[in-house]
Amino acid sequence: MRILLTNDDGIFAEGLQVLAREIEKIAETSVVAPDHEQSATGHAITMHRPIRAERVKYLHSPELPTYAVNGTPADCVKLAVEAILPHRPDLVISGINRGANLGTDVLYSGTVSAAIEGVILGIPAIAVSLAEYKNPRYEYAAEFIARLAKVVTAHGAGSDTLLNVNVPGCDREKMQGVAVTKLGVRQYKNAFEKRTDPRGRTYYWLAGQLVDVEHEKDTDVAAINACKISITPIQHDLTNYALIDNLREWSFEL
Repeated sequence: MRILLTNDDGIFAEGLQVLAREIEKIAETSVVAPDHEQSATGHAITMHRPIRAERVKYLHSPELPTYAVNGTPADCVKLAVEAILPHRPDLVISGINRGANLGTDVLYSGTVSAAIEGVILGIPAIAVSLAEYKNPRYEYAAEFIARLAKVVTAHGAGSDTLLNVNVPGCDREKMQGVAVTKLGVRQYKNAFEKRTDPRGRTYYWLAGQLVDVEHEKDTDVAAINACKISITPIQHDLTNYALIDNLREWSFEL
């Protein structure tokens, strides 16, 4: 089994390195990730400047094929599959992200977008995030994903869907199980803080406080709140199929 690892926190992020150590135990592993943090870049790709990939080394795994790319997470997967790797990977894993990627946040997430790029290229993918930002401990999440990777390949998961996994930040002995979920809703208030620079000009800093508006019990948000690992199948097809027949009955003028 060949597995490509990537992320949006950067090539030397702790979550990626911990994950690499675990995945090396079960598969032929390669790492292609951004050379600096690319959080919240969504599915952006680089078109107007050259993309460079530099071979780097992890001290714990100096022989591991590891490349730092001056591009986005989606760039990294596309470049790895189409230009860098000698063999096509059987699975793409993106993470372990520092902080959750729940609900509508997946639309902004570089972590999830990297996994989506794998799916676009016809490769099954997993995005994994740890729902703890201040004091993250990645070891259990990495162990779980290594086990999940074997399950995904054994079941022959479709190449049109990625699994978005969020692991709660609670101690492993307090984990309440695994929940298969749908995307929840996350909203923020006071999203922009208005400030003034030393020259008197106004600027805005994106911040915001999370507002818990999720009340359904089968969502990823609810699972994390209950200290459960959340697994959400996601497709990149955004078509609203329920509306297609209705739209066909509308009158459109040229």
